[in-house]
Amino acid sequence: MPSRRTVLAATAGVAASLALSGTAHANDKKLRSLISRMTLEEKVGQLFVMRVYGHSATAPDQADIDANLKEIGVRTAAEMIARYRVGGIIYFTWAHNTRDPHQIADLSNGIQQASLRQPRGLPVLVSTDQEHGIVCRVGEPATLFPGAMAIGAGGSRKDARTLGRIAGQELRAIGIRQNYSPVADVNVNPANPVIGVRSFGSEAGAVAGLVAAEVAGYQGAGVAATAKHFPGHGDTSVDSHYGFPVITHSRELWEKLDAVPFRSAIRAGIDSIMTAHIQFPALDASGDPATLSHPILTGILRGELGYDGVVVTDSLGMEGVRTKYGDARVPVLALKAGVDQLLNPPSLDVAWNAVLKAVRDGELTEARLDESILRILRLKARLGLFEEPYVSHGGVTRTVGTPAHLAAAERIAERTTTLLVNEGRVLPLNRNTHPKLLVVGADPASPSGTTGPPTGVLAAALTALGFTATALPTGTAPSAATVAQAVAAAQDADAVIVGTYNITAAQKTLVEQLVAAGRPVVAVAIRNPYDVAQLPTVPAYLAAYSWTDVELRAAARVIAGQAAPRGKLPVPVQRADDPATALYPVGYGLAYRR
Repeated sequence: MPSRRTVLAATAGVAASLALSGTAHANDKKLRSLISRMTLEEKVGQLFVMRVYGHSATAPDQADIDANLKEIGVRTAAEMIARYRVGGIIYFTWAHNTRDPHQIADLSNGIQQASLRQPRGLPVLVSTDQEHGIVCRVGEPATLFPGAMAIGAGGSRKDARTLGRIAGQELRAIGIRQNYSPVADVNVNPANPVIGVRSFGSEAGAVAGLVAAEVAGYQGAGVAATAKHFPGHGDTSVDSHYGFPVITHSRELWEKLDAVPFRSAIRAGIDSIMTAHIQFPALDASGDPATLSHPILTGILRGELGYDGVVVTDSLGMEGVRTKYGDARVPVLALKAGVDQLLNPPSLDVAWNAVLKAVRDGELTEARLDESILRILRLKARLGLFEEPYVSHGGVTRTVGTPAHLAAAERIAERTTTLLVNEGRVLPLNRNTHPKLLVVGADPASPSGTTGPPTGVLAAALTALGFTATALPTGTAPSAATVAQAVAAAQDADAVIVGTYNITAAQKTLVEQLVAAGRPVVAVAIRNPYDVAQLPTVPAYLAAYSWTDVELRAAARVIAGQAAPRGKLPVPVQRADDPATALYPVGYGLAYRR
């Protein structure tokens, strides 16, 4: 990690010339002066936020060097910065950026040092997707919180603000200053394959309040929050990673539903807003994705909603934005639409050169680039990157995964678990009358940085609470032989816990046969709460909203009676045989009788 002397030497020129402080646009004159001295190539680079493989900015593993050479044409993050002068870098677990907090801090410092040593070097805005719940890039020993729908079930704006504050403090300590969270989409489609439990719920007002609270928490901790995915991705049955969704809402419905959380985020002073790769004909009839839509981004977001912060695209590698135009056109069209930051193009070389060419050919003006660069530099200044671009190991140790932070996450999780069914008061289970438990069910890949698999986490948590719990993973599509094995194992248990995950016919068969075997069965929805509609015979059902450790431990405490079920459904669960009718409405949730 660089010494203080190295830090001061590397940043002295920029920091001294800017002496940036204050809020709003007080420093625009100094920032404009800085922009005026940049080359066109440096300006183009400042617009990009790019992935890079490796745990180190200068000495990644050979496999990561090979991946960088293949995808970016450079060996390291430092080489990418030197060649393209990127303004931002995004961290991913799969890119091997996030092994542990101290390594991440070193990577962040290496990136800043590489950029600040360039002529007219600027600090880099490091970002990631740390939504919590099922989407996280920084794992244990960092503090991991329940996901958005669980927070929606808890219904506490104070908890949402606490999540943002603690998560923001930990991200800042490791050098991440921009977080692509919270999700501001209102999830009104139970079949939504890409948002679902990443949303706070289906009620626009409730989502808006939780979005604003989380924004206040993050930004109060010195990390830019990002409301996503504008103009609203909550009502689609297509995943924009792999297809091109179309939202059929009328303009009037958009105003009443999708727009509400984004308006709330803007009122809360949101630093950045991420675009959606969706077609929204009521807002723009051209057939272009919102990311490339001037009517949506400049006309509505900038004009009608009055937003003047940073607009960042969703990943430009996603199919939803690549369907209609080639990779060389997408970044140019995004800038023409009103975007500021171009996130993670498939080929940085293609995208960077396309923007450069568009300026040289007159399709884009340099003044248009300057507008976006000014917004980006304002954000960097507001986040203190000009004065304090580096982080310290001491700060990591003092901040990340502290006992107080971890305890706060457990308390918040405990307020989210939702009891939907409890026939004959099966729950809570008593360790004296039901000492032996069998834990079966789906074991999806563990969300980044959590222990997993969920059957094992649940069994361990229940054993720690005084039961003797045995895990028997049965998968998301158990075979007849696997179902038979689980039913046989249940004969030796006093009760069975079964985790359901986006329930399939095979999972349904498993639960039904376990119920028929005569042992008390407690089902836990470890992702979407909608699963309960498919299981009318199950005597007890809990919604945990995710299969991260903190949510599974909270569910275990509720099962054991160590905690009361306090969550309320933030989305309606429709009847399986009549989707127009709600089986359980928003706000439904049982309590234990005393």
